[in-house]
Amino acid sequence: MFKKIENEQLIKEIDLSIAGVTFREKPLLIGGLSMEYYGIRKHGNDIDFIVAEKDYQALAAKHPENQQDKWGDRFLSVASYEFLRSIFRFDYAFLATGAIEYEHCKVISLEKLFFMKVLAFDNQPEIEKHTKDYQLVLAYFLERFQNKEFAATAEQFIPQYLASPDGIIYH
Repeated sequence: MFKKIENEQLIKEIDLSIAGVTFREKPLLIGGLSMEYYGIRKHGNDIDFIVAEKDYQALAAKHPENQQDKWGDRFLSVASYEFLRSIFRFDYAFLATGAIEYEHCKVISLEKLFFMKVLAFDNQPEIEKHTKDYQLVLAYFLERFQNKEFAATAEQFIPQYLASPDGIIYH
């Protein structure tokens, strides 16, 4: 159902020189391209990164006309790249934990990606893209990581679980 994890060719095609700054910390790939990296879905037209505060300040000095602010989350666009200082007020330090490191950038961990999709869905469930992304990442986790033997055993007892007021049965 899903492609192989770590589609490294996508990462090699990223050209951060277009930003016109030297990053002190490797930008953290998030959003659609990170979803494609994990084989969940294809990415859209832009490529999203979270950057460290000092790197954001350097970008803002270089491209002051491109800055935007969405409820305290500052970001700016350069060509097809979006550089965010934070998302839902979570910053680089938090989101980069556990990231997969490459030569010129990092890829957000699958767990933090899921966390971000839950936040987006929770904050804007009316936006169809957020709902679909949340469902796709949840399905990805269930397909790849849920213990199939335990799930098969649970299937045998569905009538008993449903008949129990709290879903607990005794064997």
